[in-house]
Amino acid sequence: MAVNLAEKFVDKVAERFAQKSFSGSLGSKAYNWDGVESIVVYSVDTVPYGNYTRSGTSRYGTPGELGDYIQTMRMTQDKAATWTIDKGNAKEQLNIKKANETVGRQQDERLHPLVDKYSFTQWAKDAGLAITANAAITANTAMGWLQDATEKADDAAFPEDGRFCVCTNAYYKLLKQNPNFVYTEGLANKALVRGEMGTLDGWRIVRVPTSYLPTGVHALCMHNSAILNPVKIQDYKIHVDPPGINGNLVETRVLFDAFVLDAKAKGVIAILASNASHTTAPTIAANGNCTALGGTVVYYTVDGSDPRCSGTRAALSAANTVLGNAGELITAIAFNSSCTVEYSDYVTVQR
Repeated sequence: MAVNLAEKFVDKVAERFAQKSFSGSLGSKAYNWDGVESIVVYSVDTVPYGNYTRSGTSRYGTPGELGDYIQTMRMTQDKAATWTIDKGNAKEQLNIKKANETVGRQQDERLHPLVDKYSFTQWAKDAGLAITANAAITANTAMGWLQDATEKADDAAFPEDGRFCVCTNAYYKLLKQNPNFVYTEGLANKALVRGEMGTLDGWRIVRVPTSYLPTGVHALCMHNSAILNPVKIQDYKIHVDPPGINGNLVETRVLFDAFVLDAKAKGVIAILASNASHTTAPTIAANGNCTALGGTVVYYTVDGSDPRCSGTRAALSAANTVLGNAGELITAIAFNSSCTVEYSDYVTVQR
């Protein structure tokens, strides 16, 4: 005789593993997009010092109108998701699909990874500085690169407070072997950032899944005032028995983006696996001759303003082009969209 064994479905859902948001508490909240699609941020130029002359009518030098440049930041990421829970299906599945619980699951498994990965990718792409490793990652090299980032941060006048190093698990595993690593659990102030594990060399170390950082990026060393990740709309609606559906209709929408402030672009330092991930900086000779590698776009200014976004910037027409006139300050930067980090380092030459 055949034996029919009984089966039983239980009214508990086997939940998958999920992470809360890592990027949400990192960005600056100094700007908001309430009521607008984009915002424009001014940056005001400064003036170099010259010698004071003790005679004549222009003793301080010849005054010129103080310049400025603008950065326009437009929110572009408008995402949505929707699903239904039929009342008949729900009744015959032990009511395991509760609408409010599905919203929380959607946030943890879909929304947070989406926003985190996008934010880290944008911050990496617009990093103002980079350290290219070109070596196997070990405890010594990982620490050396972090110290290089500290040197660059100090040279770029990073404030001491607000420094974060967001790194992959592999990079964190090597950093924590350093005897100077101070675990968050031992600090008076507990971690306020998701994934924060401790401090090392002045950086608050934040560990994230390797897949959250772009390929070729070991870590992002950032100052929180340099990065923005606004969320303008985050709506979740549960419609009970809407027309045409006997059950629940869930609709979700999120409008978000991520930016690096151009004026503080050197507040983001990418630690890269190789030179291939980083746009090579242009070369400017003392006579103003500028050379750029193939595939790059070079912008330059001759008034000391930021070539990333200055209204006075010009594009290099061809390699081996002489820029500016004698006495002008030439500042140039290269872009290459095929690289993980699109900005190269600045090059500045006084002709």
